[in-house]
Amino acid sequence: MALLERVSTLVRANLNDLIDKAEHPEKMIKQVILDMQNQLLQVKTQVAIAIADQHLLEKKEIEHQEKVAEWLRKAELAVAKKEDDLARAALHRVESYRELSGSFAQQVVDQKAQVENLKTALRQLEQKLTEARSKADLLIAQHRRARAVGKASDAKLAAGNGHSATAFERMKNKVAQGEALSQAKAELAVDDVEDRLAALEKEDRIEQLLAELKAKRA
Repeated sequence: MALLERVSTLVRANLNDLIDKAEHPEKMIKQVILDMQNQLLQVKTQVAIAIADQHLLEKKEIEHQEKVAEWLRKAELAVAKKEDDLARAALHRVESYRELSGSFAQQVVDQKAQVENLKTALRQLEQKLTEARSKADLLIAQHRRARAVGKASDAKLAAGNGHSATAFERMKNKVAQGEALSQAKAELAVDDVEDRLAALEKEDRIEQLLAELKAKRA
């Protein structure tokens, strides 16, 4: 069955190897989980269908066994009535239904084996899916960490380059100058504000004193 082959492939898949070889590991692990979910749904559907078929075959087997018993009673009745031809005809039916019953019995055995295979595949896929889900965050974090380490190494190599160091130093000086200029402007602004506030306070004191003098004269 093609479905069982696909499930077997997913179950055997080594998640770590898939991540290591993938160009985009995060997309790969998400795709693997999605594939497993889709296959899991299909296997569940097939298990349900296989169990229904098993019940149908078991029902057919029982029906044919009942037919065997029914025609055997008819054959016995024909013998009792000394109707040998009818007895022979009934016995032919007995043998025919017995063969069919045996055929259905074998199909039931085969179907039960198929159901067990599907159930085993379902359990294995569920386990693999659980493993993939639990490993997904860990594997992605490991990949991101490895990528960050690689970038850090590249940065160190770039820092060791004399030209890069000189450019960095120029940029550092430029930033320092900009910060100093901003600080000077801020200080001037503060001074200006403080002077204006001091002038207002002085005027207020003068007005207050004037009012007090006027009050005394009154």
